[in-house]
Amino acid sequence: MKFQTFKFRSVQEFLDYLPSEQLDIVIQLRDLIFETLPNVKETLAYNVPFYRLQKRIAFIWPGAIPWGKHTKPGVELGFTLGYLLPENKYLNKGNRKEVHIKTMYTVKDIEVATIRQLLLQSAELDQLKNNI
Repeated sequence: MKFQTFKFRSVQEFLDYLPSEQLDIVIQLRDLIFETLPNVKETLAYNVPFYRLQKRIAFIWPGAIPWGKHTKPGVELGFTLGYLLPENKYLNKGNRKEVHIKTMYTVKDIEVATIRQLLLQSAELDQLKNNI
């Protein structure tokens, strides 16, 4: 079953697609990720940017990018190793086993210090998992 009917060819094409309120959030999150983890690589998967060191550690999923036929408000910042991060009240596990997310509806929802800490913890976990 195909969950999306289109495919972006570049991150810029992805950014150009976004409504302005989601674009502002995405740009600030991308900047924060690149500032915090300068060696991180950005690639598109499922039409959204994923960030990897050895493996994928995070992604940004704007609600304007559908999963199936469903779009939603806000922008999700997901941590693929969320299940290994120290327990916190910031991220939402929902009914997922591994990925934990935080949904932001405005740029004011971006908690820079908390996100930076989670990114650094994710990078450390990525390093540990790949040295085992």
